[in-house]
Amino acid sequence: MKIFSLILFLCGTLLVSAQEVADNQPTKIWSLQDCITYAIDNNITVKDANLNESISEVDYSRSKSAKLPNLFGSASQSFSNGTTIDPITSDYVSDQIHNTNLGINSSMTLFQGNQLNNQVQQNKLLLEENSLLAEEAKNSIVISILESYLQTLYSKEAISIAENNLNASEKEVLRAKSRLEAGSIALSDYTEAQSQAATNKFNVITAKNDYALNIITLKQLLELSPLENLEIETIDENMDLINLELNKEAIYTNALEYLPEVEASKANIAINEKELDIAKGGFLPTLSLTGSLGSGYTSLSDNIFYDQLDVNFNQRLGLSLSVPIFNRNQTKSAVQIASFNIEKAELQKQMVEKEVILKVETAYQNTLSSQEQLVAAEASQMAAEQSYNLAQKKYELGALSTTDLVISQNTFTNAQQNYLQAKYLNILYHQLLQFYQGNEIKL
Repeated sequence: MKIFSLILFLCGTLLVSAQEVADNQPTKIWSLQDCITYAIDNNITVKDANLNESISEVDYSRSKSAKLPNLFGSASQSFSNGTTIDPITSDYVSDQIHNTNLGINSSMTLFQGNQLNNQVQQNKLLLEENSLLAEEAKNSIVISILESYLQTLYSKEAISIAENNLNASEKEVLRAKSRLEAGSIALSDYTEAQSQAATNKFNVITAKNDYALNIITLKQLLELSPLENLEIETIDENMDLINLELNKEAIYTNALEYLPEVEASKANIAINEKELDIAKGGFLPTLSLTGSLGSGYTSLSDNIFYDQLDVNFNQRLGLSLSVPIFNRNQTKSAVQIASFNIEKAELQKQMVEKEVILKVETAYQNTLSSQEQLVAAEASQMAAEQSYNLAQKKYELGALSTTDLVISQNTFTNAQQNYLQAKYLNILYHQLLQFYQGNEIKL
């Protein structure tokens, strides 16, 4: 019993020690590049696109192998009674016999309207298209990570603003209480200060909740467990994104050349053109080469098994030609459908190019606008801060009412939030423009 108690004590000690070690380990700080690299390796959408690419590789390899000859082995054993034909000698017999047949058969398509070659070329194009679509999936997750990361940083800084406002309003409540007790302000001024402090506390709670929700969104993109802690790295505050020179024409040209969805739409046209060639091949004849080796044994022969296999050994080589005459308009319909699909693919390419131009132009215009907004928001924040500092001094001297102080604080808070929003939007749109041109995202 004492030994059992000692074992339980040691196990409990080890578990507590392990827990303490786990708790004392520092939480990993994720940079944007860490998030992007991890998401590309683990995101479900990206994995699905990679699997489609792998399937295309198998289809491409299979289509090339379709041009090779096949090879099958066969063996059969039969027993018959009564009048029948001996499958080895082809004689009519009226007896009980048992036969053994062994063979190897092979066939190869020599010509099939060039369909096999066109199928190989089409599957190669499909492989290229799925490779481009996999890159598009990676690009999509990179953009989603960028947006979520910046939104999380924004909400994190918003907590600091809300907490600073709460601290300031709580100090103002204490001042208002002292002044109320001294009889220098009315009760309504004191309750207004309390109301502002309560509002600011509500804003802190809301800001923290927004940050937690953004962390959840980022975890979802990273495919992280809900139980795993996630802390993100702050960005360089000295990034100069205001005086950037943007060449609109160069941005469009680079985007159309770099973004994989444009090339994927071009590959889709080529794939449907090959489908038309394959369909037209149905009008042409098919020529096949066949061959076989075989032998057999019959119980009616006096020769032993191995001697019969040697005597009955046979070889066959033949050509087979199939000429399509009428297949109920199946080939004609396939050709028409393939032609329509080419037109659809060309329309799809135009739609993709329009979408690329739209999102690039939107990012370009938003970048220009956000640069101007950032300058204006920074000036507004500085002016509001000075005004709020003066208002606080006046309030301390009794030269300003609580209502006016609250208005000044709210004006400063709005200016801070506007600046914060303008800063992160400017970073986002600038990075999007860089990414659309094939440049690396750097924060």
